[in-house]
Amino acid sequence: MRIGFDAKRAFFNSSGLGNYSRDTISILISNFSEHNYFLYSPPGPPAIKYETGSSASICEPMSFIARKFPSLWRSFMLPGQLKADRIDLFHGLSNEIPFNMKSSGIKSVVTVHDLIFLRFPEWYPFIDRKIYEIKFRKSCRDADRIIAISKQTKDDIVEFFGIDPDKIDVVYQGCNPAFQGKEIPEQIEQIRKKYTLPDVYLLYVGTVEKRKNLLTIIKALKLSNLDIPLVVVGRHTPYARQVNNYIRDNDLKNIRFIKHVDNYELPVFYQNAKIFIYPSIFEGFGIPIQEALFSKVPVITTKTGCFPEAGGPASVYIDPENAEDLAEAILKLLKSTPFREKVISEGYAYAQNFTRAKIAENLMGVYNKIV
Repeated sequence: MRIGFDAKRAFFNSSGLGNYSRDTISILISNFSEHNYFLYSPPGPPAIKYETGSSASICEPMSFIARKFPSLWRSFMLPGQLKADRIDLFHGLSNEIPFNMKSSGIKSVVTVHDLIFLRFPEWYPFIDRKIYEIKFRKSCRDADRIIAISKQTKDDIVEFFGIDPDKIDVVYQGCNPAFQGKEIPEQIEQIRKKYTLPDVYLLYVGTVEKRKNLLTIIKALKLSNLDIPLVVVGRHTPYARQVNNYIRDNDLKNIRFIKHVDNYELPVFYQNAKIFIYPSIFEGFGIPIQEALFSKVPVITTKTGCFPEAGGPASVYIDPENAEDLAEAILKLLKSTPFREKVISEGYAYAQNFTRAKIAENLMGVYNKIV
């Protein structure tokens, strides 16, 4: 099979959609090397160094107009190049496919990550919401099949776009394989010294933004009077000012902010944490939860939405708006060793549902339905 991908995010996005694009392409190449893979990306030096191996070809715009206007190429001109390359199936990895894909006659599948902009419109500028809605809705209608990264996302596609649920396959995404192995002691010590990590700490990983709800963790620490550091890893948005004001006004100590950690270093942060806390209001899935489960760290997260899908039956679930609820969950995991060990072992067992081989098999199963 000759499979094409919208690979822009794989080469130009270092976080969420970029990680999904790189991981999807990598696990398919690793597990199904008999196919040919074509990665369609805008021209220019990539922002992300990404080794694809011999089974994949990187394809840039060919004509002068396409190279001059890569967005036009990606949205309208790409199907012509796909035909020339005799592509059997095109996979839009980040919520969209070209507007004229259906009329081109080339089979296609689109991955939809979330519809947060429709469920929580107040978090997005009006023009952004409208652009997203037009692109996502048309892509869902035109694609031969849709991959949703969670049952929550599938339900949202049905609710907001009126798509037949039988057209949608849920294929969970995986986390970086670096989280699925144990770091050697020398690496652990080197990274701990570099970031001066404390011996015992709680961990939060994610953008410091309102939706991800860091402030509830800070309030829970104040309520519980815990003298244990909280390490916060993630870039800041204006919401960080609100968090810092609360910390200052309540004279709270032991809260460490680290804005950026390289992917190869991040497993050490998880593997040495006492608890991973992720009280997000809403996500498409929740990859940091997976990273924690593979790292054998107990997880506290939100009890609604996609989070039970990501965390499994053993993780601890709370009301993300209730700091008292979160404080009780933290104290229970810290005080009860048998409970903590149960959460860790059962969480790690559940994480095996998200191995790379399993995800690759599920993706190829969707492809085979189409071609």
